[in-house]
Amino acid sequence: MSSENLVSAYVSDAERDAEASVRPKRLEEFIAQHRVRDQLDLLLQGAMRRGSPPDHILLSGPPGLGKTTLANIVAAELGSGIRVTSGPAIERSGDLAAILTSLAEGDVLFIDEIHRIAKPAEELLYSAMEDFRVDVVVGKGPGATAIPLDVEPFTLVGATTRSGLLTGPMRDRFGFVAHLDFYSPADLETLLHRSARILGVPITEEGAAEIAGRSRGTPRIANRLLRRVRDFAEVRAEGVVNLATARAALTVYDVDALGLDRLDRAVLTALVDSFRGGPVGLSTLAVAVGEQPDTVEEVCEPFLVRAGLLARTPRGRVATAAAWHHLGRTPPNGTFGADAPPVPDLFSAQTDQP
Repeated sequence: MSSENLVSAYVSDAERDAEASVRPKRLEEFIAQHRVRDQLDLLLQGAMRRGSPPDHILLSGPPGLGKTTLANIVAAELGSGIRVTSGPAIERSGDLAAILTSLAEGDVLFIDEIHRIAKPAEELLYSAMEDFRVDVVVGKGPGATAIPLDVEPFTLVGATTRSGLLTGPMRDRFGFVAHLDFYSPADLETLLHRSARILGVPITEEGAAEIAGRSRGTPRIANRLLRRVRDFAEVRAEGVVNLATARAALTVYDVDALGLDRLDRAVLTALVDSFRGGPVGLSTLAVAVGEQPDTVEEVCEPFLVRAGLLARTPRGRVATAAAWHHLGRTPPNGTFGADAPPVPDLFSAQTDQP
């Protein structure tokens, strides 16, 4: 994995197995997201006492915060099987009908990126969610016949990174909707200590704090950085992840103190040095850093905007005063955000603490 992908919240196929090894298996092991965890516990406990499947569950939030993990936990808490698929994989209503009719009673169906499900499949899902029935159309034209098929009672867990793209009818059919927030540094430190125990990595409090501070509030990034720091510690240090080892390792992997990677800094540097802070259009900025516009927009900008380092304006992208300071430059008079703190602390103030 290249250095610019180390702080991406999206998971690659190659690291799914490594990520699965440190995922919590029960709700009590799930770190942070305290409000969501408590609400979900009530939902599952109530359903089990009634002896019926719980309401359908929609989990929204940025990638890497634990939506897939929670779906697996729901199945584990219910003692049910789980069937996993994704919205882009369901291209036709027949694909979804085949999945639904193969479910056993009480099973969990997890659809990742559910906002990308095809429209015909989405309409088929409506009747399955409400009435546990699907209508399969056989034949074409005037001779087409709809055959109703019963579906065993199940629980749908949908995950989305862009809840605004869900249609109203789809969203209304979920009985429980939860939004996952970014983790605080303290929660990430707790998570890192747990992951280190599972991986057999000796880690100090200072080492965990250093990795947590560069993880963008995202567990997936924290675990990924821990594995890379472990490699460095085993090869070039004494095998212990302490403050010095973590700093040295993350310097090698080009992840700075704010969690910015090479591409993030290239975007800010281009804005500041080549365009005097902006505004500049997305396409022009992408050419300046040698990347595709969608890569800059979807991979870099979300974190840079959250961190207060970049602003999107009607005229284009603008580097804030915090970006100038982070690059060691003095912002000129009138720089966007000059009255704001240099870098806001994004993840320390969490509102879902118990």
